[in-house]
Amino acid sequence: MGTAAYRRFLVVLAVAFAVAFALVCIPPFIDNPDILGAFAGGFVNPYASGYAMDIFFTWAVLAAWVMYEAKVKGIRHGWVALLLGVVPGVATGFAVYLLIRLNQEQAAA
Repeated sequence: MGTAAYRRFLVVLAVAFAVAFALVCIPPFIDNPDILGAFAGGFVNPYASGYAMDIFFTWAVLAAWVMYEAKVKGIRHGWVALLLGVVPGVATGFAVYLLIRLNQEQAAA
């Protein structure tokens, strides 16, 4: 896969997840704006709990990577990806981080 296709694919994935998240999560949240209840909804059964824990740990791994590359490679603005990793989610935050990283690496080359 070439760089242009990679970039486009990451944008599509980031936007697709953000839109899907908005369509699935915003309507029930408008009906019942209980943020703690929404958070607890991810733990309604063992399977949902496993997926929820996976997301928390994936975000933690992304955070470690962002902090490491900020220090070692000088990649800036990774905090944007970490915020997006909280809302709408890690899929969008991770894709955005890869785009930030790609842009900065290409600019440095």
